[in-house]
Amino acid sequence: MADAKQIEDKSKDPVDELAGSEAPLLEHLVELRKRLIYSAITLVVLTFAAFAFSRDIYSLLVRPYFNSVKDAELIAIAPQEQFFTYLNVSLFTAVFVGFPMIAAQIYMFVAPGLYKHERRAFLPYLVATPVLFFLGGCLVYFAVLPMALHFFANMQTDEIKLMVSVSEYLGFAMTLILAFGVCFQLPVVLTLLAQIDLVQVDMLKKGRRYAIVGILIFAAFITPPDPISQIGLAVPMYLLYELSIISVRLVERRRAAALAAQEAELSGSSTSD
Repeated sequence: MADAKQIEDKSKDPVDELAGSEAPLLEHLVELRKRLIYSAITLVVLTFAAFAFSRDIYSLLVRPYFNSVKDAELIAIAPQEQFFTYLNVSLFTAVFVGFPMIAAQIYMFVAPGLYKHERRAFLPYLVATPVLFFLGGCLVYFAVLPMALHFFANMQTDEIKLMVSVSEYLGFAMTLILAFGVCFQLPVVLTLLAQIDLVQVDMLKKGRRYAIVGILIFAAFITPPDPISQIGLAVPMYLLYELSIISVRLVERRRAAALAAQEAELSGSSTSD
């Protein structure tokens, strides 16, 4: 018991790089404001830059619709709709492209409160976050969105024709892309929670049934009310949940190996004494 306590004390050395770095609440709020301002400036600059290419981005976003629906056309139902469409496309592009920069601002806000080894452990997740976000968006663009559009197009009859407003379609497509990008962060979130010992493999395994129900409810809530989008989000999220279990297991194994090495080092030093 005493050895375990010594190991824990050694792993949490009170005299370390964080000593004397504690900051009052006001300084934390000032730092948070600075990071929020930088994130907002990033979004504004990227929005203006994307507006110059908004027509090309718009053409890219509507391509799945024209490829999936026969004799497709988009209509504008208000004089200003086309302008606000390009503006919304520019803002969407800013969020999508600027996501890595926003994630970096979050990291820079929390990094001063982390130990050096914790900062090193955090960096792979900083890389994985935009990659998973991009993969979620690609899944929507190349698979989920075409299937959903094809499903809706097949529901047309001689009496009911599909006439889609450009703002409605883009709202549908951009919502799906952003929703999938955010939901694909599940392995990152669960693995980070495992790093601070808030999540264990056994907990995730026992919670599979509840996770499936929660994923289905979440997918129904966050996606448009159609089965293709909901299933298209629920299935990858469950696969990511299983991937998270593997990732958390690796974290636990590394922690156990580090603890065993520290115990062996402590036993060796005790023997030499």
